[in-house]
Amino acid sequence: MKILFVASEGLPFSKTGGLADVVEALPKALVAGGHEVAVVLPRYRGTKATAVLMPSLTIPMGGTRLRFPAIADGAQLNGVRYYFVDDPEYFDRDGLYGSSIGEYPDNAERYAEFCRAAIEVAKHVWPADVIHCHDWQTALVPVLLRTSYGDDPLMKDVPVVFSIHNMGYHGQFTKDVLERVGIPPSVFHPGGLEFFGNVNLLKGGLVYSDYLTTVSRKYAQEIQTPEYGHGLDGVVRSRADRLVGILNGVDYTAWNPEKDRLIAVTYSAKDLSGKQVCKQDLLKVFGLSPEHLSRPLIGIVSRFADQKGFDLIAEKAHELMREDLVLVVLGSGERKYEDLFRALAAAYPGRVGVKIAYDNLLAHKVEAGADLFLMPSRYEPSGLNQMYSLKYGTVPIVRATGGLDDSIEPFDVEHGTGTGFKFKEYTGEALLSAIRQALHHYMDERIWKRIQLNGMGKDFSWKTAAVEYAKLYEAVRALRGSGQAARGVSWPAQSSGRAATGSGQTGRGAGQATRNQKPAGTSN
Repeated sequence: MKILFVASEGLPFSKTGGLADVVEALPKALVAGGHEVAVVLPRYRGTKATAVLMPSLTIPMGGTRLRFPAIADGAQLNGVRYYFVDDPEYFDRDGLYGSSIGEYPDNAERYAEFCRAAIEVAKHVWPADVIHCHDWQTALVPVLLRTSYGDDPLMKDVPVVFSIHNMGYHGQFTKDVLERVGIPPSVFHPGGLEFFGNVNLLKGGLVYSDYLTTVSRKYAQEIQTPEYGHGLDGVVRSRADRLVGILNGVDYTAWNPEKDRLIAVTYSAKDLSGKQVCKQDLLKVFGLSPEHLSRPLIGIVSRFADQKGFDLIAEKAHELMREDLVLVVLGSGERKYEDLFRALAAAYPGRVGVKIAYDNLLAHKVEAGADLFLMPSRYEPSGLNQMYSLKYGTVPIVRATGGLDDSIEPFDVEHGTGTGFKFKEYTGEALLSAIRQALHHYMDERIWKRIQLNGMGKDFSWKTAAVEYAKLYEAVRALRGSGQAARGVSWPAQSSGRAATGSGQTGRGAGQATRNQKPAGTSN
């Protein structure tokens, strides 16, 4: 099968978040499974290409305006073919989506051009059996295929899978964007892209795609609720029979303590002694005393934001530090949380180590050297660090949401099963209780080693996820081929427990936003 990925970022060429990791790892795993895969990305600043395939592609925008991007060849990596939409005025910038003062005001134009160019790649350069789009920046691909390309014999029946990596980012613009980027006005209605008088591109992806996926089974359930749906829960419920949750995988070639060259000493489940050496190294790197080697060390590697649960940490920070523990924090983000951790480091010298940065080397050292890893997220579509932690014998403490809930099994001391500690209620007390439970078990070396080994034995490689996606691609091709693409036909994998199901209308025009919800923000 030939699968074309369309995404706004992807390693090793561009990255702002976890989307880039998925767009690198999943195609590679699909190729290993015998499929042909190509990826279309914008050619951002610094992205190197090997050749120009189409020097001037004519892209209609609003009115009589035309743009002429090139299609560049990025050659082949790990068996995956890469193509770039090359328009320096739009994509040769310091940041991918914005600058320090906010999002680029022409993001609608930038990604509308990108979507149209990606369709042309599928039409003229790399014909695909299925197109797999990711997040709002690519949501116009299914919209345009079912409208502007609706009479195109080569493209009108190409099936589209649309993945939601974070429901909080909508791509929302004022109504005049329809004319600015050439979106057919016929889609501006409550069953289309209209959202409280504005245009919502994410909604277009939800409504016009043949199948929807999210990056964990639990998150697929959560986004059907007002709490996590960001005003689009009604739309998602209307497509519930076409919604599949597939947990993201981990690239164990990069995250494996047996082979990791970025940590002080390698180690394995058969011999955990190297983990103490890594802990000693971590204390040194963060300027903490080696006398803390026997104390439990909690690690955090994260973007500092409310979504990640840092308001709970702020609420209970001093109570937490009354426990006999050491805290190491790596990350950056909202100023209030950067200041919080700096203040904690000053208040508890030698016991709290903080580095305000994102540093891949240090991230590996935290995973290897910490005893526990804290992820108290308000919501977490998939999450990767908790799965890294399991492989490194670093016991996760997580909130039971999204991929955290799917990947971490609470420890059961009676049966010796489970891989970490979870709390459900989004409160500081629930967080503190889970941490104290973990610290209690840490004191028993035999029990602690059992939890570590349980986690290290888990396999969250991309191979499993790739098999699930391949099943989905086959199902969506069969659906389009049967002429039932706009009707509610259940995805066969629901019986395996991987898919989230729900009730509600089906069909392309049925999805309307829940009207008592306020419009969500548009940042990315």
